[in-house]
This record gives sequence, C-alpha cells and structure tokens, in this order.
Amino acid sequence: MRTVVYTLVLSFLLIGGCVSSGDSFSRAGYNFSRINNVVIVSVEGALQSEAAQNQIVHFFALEFVRRGYAPIERAQAQALLEEQQFQASDLNNEAGAAQAGKILNAPAVLIINIPNFSEEISITAKLVDVEDGSILWLGNGTGKISRSLISILGIELGSGAGVSSEEDELFGGIVGGVGGGVTGYALSPQEADEARKIIRRMCRRIPSRLTTEW
Repeated sequence: MRTVVYTLVLSFLLIGGCVSSGDSFSRAGYNFSRINNVVIVSVEGALQSEAAQNQIVHFFALEFVRRGYAPIERAQAQALLEEQQFQASDLNNEAGAAQAGKILNAPAVLIINIPNFSEEISITAKLVDVEDGSILWLGNGTGKISRSLISILGIELGSGAGVSSEEDELFGGIVGGVGGGVTGYALSPQEADEARKIIRRMCRRIPSRLTTEW
C-alpha cells in the first residue's frame, strides 16, 4: 500500500501537482543602475511564522543578487529599525517603507505581501524608491499545491516509523508540512519549492544591474 501511495504522490508532484505563474512591471525610463542596496522591510499576510517569512525573504534576496543588487540582511535591518523605535505597522505602506529605507541608508526597499498560502498561494511584492515613495517595480505570482496528498505521504511515513495511529496524524502533519503556516515552523519542502518557483517567475523582469545574468 505504501508503495502505491509513494508512487501516486511522486507522480502527482512531478507531473502536475504544482503549477506556478508570475509576472511583473517596472517603471519605464528609470535608471535602476543607481540602486545598489535593497532592503526587504516587510513580509505581511498569511505567513505568521518568522521562519517561513525568512525563507520567502531568502528567495527574493537570491533573485535580486542574481540581477546585481546587494540586499541587506533582514535581521540587521530589523535591529536597526528597532533601535530607532520604528513601528512595524508603518512598513505596510509606501511612505512608511520609504522612511525606513532612509533610516537604513538604502535607496530602495521591498514590501512583500502574501494574501494566501494554503493550497492556493498568492504573492505580491513592490520595490519602492526611498526618495519619493514611488513604486519602481511591482510583481505578483500564484501557485497551487495539494496538501491532501502531502498529508497522506506524511501519515504513511509516520506509520512506517512505527508510531501509533494518533501519532501518525501529528507526525504526518509535520513531515508533510501541514504546520508550515504555524508560528515557528518553516515551509515544507513542497511549499518552499513552489514559493521559490513563483518568486523566480515574478522576478524575471526586474531590470538587471549586470551585463549578463546567471
């Protein structure tokens, strides 16, 4: 039975379990070469786990590095803003984020919003000019994963480990990533992979500061 479950789950994930899309738009005529440092100041929405938010930040930072920018470490930025007694609620809008960027001495800041992160995933992001609070780049992306099959796989793994039926569900939830949105939990491998794909597609049109891309 477990062999059948593994085969079905792996086939689903590899063939059609995850479908992601993403697109973005940047301000025409803007000289993006003047931007070096970028600070990701806010991750709002469905993900309340700090560990999961940090993974999303990492995926965005990777794409900006890929295009020649130098993202500032999120923890460092948060520490500096706390020293200045800057309120987290002020980071949700362009004006507040721009003010935070001035405190951090960065020319541009990134605001991330995740309206939904369950079987349906949606992510939006905008790059804001610190000087005037205007939007330089705006991206959005969506994706889908099947939590039911992930849960089945987790329960089967738990059963194979010799735990009780009550523990099966808990162990399956952890292995399968059902707790991915709970405070303290990181994304499951499937969630992380789908989020990374969405963000990669979202960021394809970020103007590059490099003559060639990876």
